[in-house]
Amino acid sequence: MVKMRERVSKKIAANKAAEQNERKMQRNEKLRFAATNAVDAVLNKLDTTPNGLSEEAVEENRTTYGENVVTKEEKKGLLKRITEAFINPFTVILIFLAAVSAFTDIYLPLHAGTPEEVKAVTVVIILTMVIISGVLRFVQEARSGDAAEKLLAMITTTTCVERQEIGKQEIPLEEVVVGDIIYLAAGDMVPADIRIMEAKDLFISQASLTGESESLEKTPALLEQDVDSVTESPNLAFMGTTVISGSARAIVIATGDNTIFGSMAQSIAVEPVETSFEKGVNEVSWILIRFMLIMVPIVFFVNGVTKQDWTHAFLFAISIAVGLTPEMLPMIVTTSLAKGAVSMSKKKTIIKNLNSMQNFGAIDVLCTDKTGTLTMDKVVLEQHMDVHGNKNVRVLRHAFLNSYFQTGLKNLMDISIIEHTKKDSKHHEELKALMDAFKKVDEIPFDFSRRRMSVVVADKNGKTQMITKGAVEEILSICTYVEYKGKVERLTEEVKEDIIRTVDDLNDDGMRVIAVAQKNNPSPVGAFGVKDECEMVLIGYLAFLDPPKETTKKAIQALLEYGVTTKILTGDNDKVTRSICRQVGLEAQNILLGSDLEKMDDSVLREKVEITTVFAKLSPDQKVRVVEMLRENGHTVGFMGDGINDAAAMKAADIGISVDTAVDIAKESADVILLEKDLMVLEEGIIEGRKTYANMIKYIKMTASSNFGNMFSVLVASAFIPFLPMMSVQLILLNLIYDISCTTIPWDNVDTEFLKKPRTWNAASVSKFMVRIGPISSIFDISTYLLMYFVICPMFTSNGVLFTQIPTSDVTTRALYIAMFQAGWFIESMWSQTLVIHMIRTPKIPFIQSRASFPVITLTTIGIALVSIIPFTPLGSTIGLTVLPGYYWPFLAITVILYMLLVTGMKKIYIKRFGEWL
Repeated sequence: MVKMRERVSKKIAANKAAEQNERKMQRNEKLRFAATNAVDAVLNKLDTTPNGLSEEAVEENRTTYGENVVTKEEKKGLLKRITEAFINPFTVILIFLAAVSAFTDIYLPLHAGTPEEVKAVTVVIILTMVIISGVLRFVQEARSGDAAEKLLAMITTTTCVERQEIGKQEIPLEEVVVGDIIYLAAGDMVPADIRIMEAKDLFISQASLTGESESLEKTPALLEQDVDSVTESPNLAFMGTTVISGSARAIVIATGDNTIFGSMAQSIAVEPVETSFEKGVNEVSWILIRFMLIMVPIVFFVNGVTKQDWTHAFLFAISIAVGLTPEMLPMIVTTSLAKGAVSMSKKKTIIKNLNSMQNFGAIDVLCTDKTGTLTMDKVVLEQHMDVHGNKNVRVLRHAFLNSYFQTGLKNLMDISIIEHTKKDSKHHEELKALMDAFKKVDEIPFDFSRRRMSVVVADKNGKTQMITKGAVEEILSICTYVEYKGKVERLTEEVKEDIIRTVDDLNDDGMRVIAVAQKNNPSPVGAFGVKDECEMVLIGYLAFLDPPKETTKKAIQALLEYGVTTKILTGDNDKVTRSICRQVGLEAQNILLGSDLEKMDDSVLREKVEITTVFAKLSPDQKVRVVEMLRENGHTVGFMGDGINDAAAMKAADIGISVDTAVDIAKESADVILLEKDLMVLEEGIIEGRKTYANMIKYIKMTASSNFGNMFSVLVASAFIPFLPMMSVQLILLNLIYDISCTTIPWDNVDTEFLKKPRTWNAASVSKFMVRIGPISSIFDISTYLLMYFVICPMFTSNGVLFTQIPTSDVTTRALYIAMFQAGWFIESMWSQTLVIHMIRTPKIPFIQSRASFPVITLTTIGIALVSIIPFTPLGSTIGLTVLPGYYWPFLAITVILYMLLVTGMKKIYIKRFGEWL
């Protein structure tokens, strides 16, 4: 039978592999046809036109070729989510123990013909614990998932498509169909596998597909010689890759699962790799499980030897195993994370990955771009001037022609130039109707290596001129001449120094300056390229102001108070950055430039990143390097960005943060997306992340220490008391009530002082805490044993006679003695276990210096009250407990007070020695 199942499984896998290979061959054949045939042939093949598809054709192609949706990890169905909520290492242990208990307490009595001996209480209580844990976990995950999906629905990644009825229009990526004509610009993500029809200096990063770090130039030219892989075809671009610079017009060849990216996604649509956070939780879980697996057999053996009743010893060992199983841990962890994510969703912050919630709180260094995060991201053109700093309308006219006619991604400065020119055209005749007076001939789009962009325009007389604008240093490097004092002169070193002084003065005022240059009659159309960016004439500057946000200074100070250092990683120049930093209260005396980084090896940079606040004029790769050095130094790094040049650094950071207005690739790289671009939201996220961690670690340390202490107590009782200190059903009921008391911990208050420091997961800290704090409760458990066994039970059940002195024939007295002893420890155990919640949740004095939240106080109080009255109820007598005398309660009060005092003293010693509590 097994061999048959293996054969069937292999056959299914083989069929699936064959199907994937067939699909791959068909896809590659389509792509090779597109690469080796003219655009017209490709258009005909796909029944489309240069103006795009008709509405009718769009629907036909969607039906024929499928949606532009990639099969990712399948969304978990209801059954799978229920299974994952209820099945984990702890619940598996409980289910196994319930099955054993069902066999011994239900099946064996029925099989022996003694139905009156059937006891289903233990099985019912264990299964109730499993159900409570599973239901709470399922509900919290569902709440978190629903909140994230609602917010994610507000974010759409779009692409520009041309169709016959609507013309050019931005549509969501998933609505793209085979045959669509699309337009690409810098910052776009390629929405499907496409054939380039037209391109201008198009460079695409295929790192996400092939791992190649270098960007590749794409052109519409036919593929004339065969290539090893279709990804090497220069006239094809592929879904998931990124436009670094340039622009293009293309036709969609394949969508969704039929793309190369789609087939790769299908083959790796598996569970995500285990994160460091998950590893930390699992390490703690297995510490507790191993502890239980070692201690339970010892308890079984000791009780069996001392009591000579192996059946009861076995049942008691099962109840101990139930008591040691932290079955609420998965629920507490999930609920804490989900609560944090839901709380952030109300602040319009999307936590894409639930585990990122804890990473959010662990951040101790926040790296951020300058533009749009520190500043208002609303660039205003303040001045347009000649090289002497005098206002000059001609400089504005040239800048407008460059910004208006470029087809790449228009940035905020381009938009500001266009708006400013339209406004000034009411007062300056030479600024009117520029769009009609000139036409574009050619262009070289902006890229991050040149840091400039050029446009060639022609007037109505056919005169052509190249206009280039960009960073001042880069423009000076290609200029041979300058319009200086009304004449075109050679650009001497003396003039350069004068120009740089003027620019420096503007930078010192917080303005960002770009230069404008031009030259007449560059190369003929078709031969125009980067080589023409030389021997140009510098004509002037544009000065922009991007003022800091009102909240920035307050936000940076607030982050610092929470132990988060803010570092600026920008491509902008150092002087503007220094001015902005000065306005927002950031120390910026020590600035590192990209050129400085190039000269440093990793060992030097590793030291420099610790003392440097501002890194300016960085390339995308240099941003990544800074982030990596910070992480190697042991920091948890968050990176906030919204541009193409930020995506790689966001991936390199522990947590990538972006905004919904970011370019496509930045949003895809992020773990957290802010719907409002405000650093104050980050402060709230960090606080929420730390609350999440605090409440998880509270439960873990409570459970670990309590379990460890209980083991000492049980071993002592097993060795010296001639009967079981507590019946198995009593232990299991006690554990159920305690666990229910713990379910509100994710909603507990967290001390303000705890939130001030970043925290990282540390399993060793849990072990250390467990072995030092856990045994404290055993002191009071043992004192309870002594009082109950030698004082209270003899006094109120057997006329001062100890249990061993009661005749074995006096079954009633012996049973009452045991019932009273067990009732005494039953109540004391609940009081001490519950007080542990209040003692461990804070390093302060509980109830006085730090109070738990109302839900925690309410549920723990109800738990204590419920356990305290059970011995006085019919339920108590049913499970073998009896009424306790009034003499017991003053002793209990003294025990509780001494317990709290001792824990408080140990807490101070522990904190003094290890410098931490939670």
